[in-house]
Amino acid sequence: MKFKAILFDLDGTLLDTLQDLANCANFALSQLGFPQHKLEQYRFFVGDGVENLMKRILPKDSVNEYNRCACLEIMNRQYSKRWNENTKPYAGIPDLLDALTELNYPMAVLSNKPDNFTKLTAAKLLGDWQFKIVLGAREHVPLKPDPTAALEIADKINTKPAEILYVGDTNTDIQTANASGMYAAGALWGFRDAGELKANGAKVLIEKPLEILDILQN
Repeated sequence: MKFKAILFDLDGTLLDTLQDLANCANFALSQLGFPQHKLEQYRFFVGDGVENLMKRILPKDSVNEYNRCACLEIMNRQYSKRWNENTKPYAGIPDLLDALTELNYPMAVLSNKPDNFTKLTAAKLLGDWQFKIVLGAREHVPLKPDPTAALEIADKINTKPAEILYVGDTNTDIQTANASGMYAAGALWGFRDAGELKANGAKVLIEKPLEILDILQN
């Protein structure tokens, strides 16, 4: 087999988190007296870490340190309480993870979501499956698309980057895969579209999760 392990993004790839992220971000904006955004807009706001999320949702003339910190604090408090109101695995993901487990494929997760929330959501909603390592955004480690964390995972699971299939749903994920020397697979059920994934160098596009099995076994 060409690939010996698989690395997943979390939000928009394994889990549909959009509604809960949007609800909590909009709550924070409302508490500060700022306009809220439609759900679909959050498809393009999320994916690059909470600092960038704050910059994107705040009005351009109100992006400053005070508002950014205040908005983030309120959102984090809300998200810690409401993160699982709507969040769930995408259709086909449980079947895929069952199949990968049966095939004894090493699996890992890398997200730009804060590390504590990444580990929490993975443990609660993906706890039926074993992941070798689950990492989110950590202090002093560059966010994706910097390849540092992806290469750290490759090292910890003792697998060459070229032998890892990286599955993600945004330009950030595809850039991360390419920068780290992994095989970039774009998930079309996630937050972004085929055009964005292709433009950023996706080697293959996947319409349904179980199609990943064909890629692994070819």
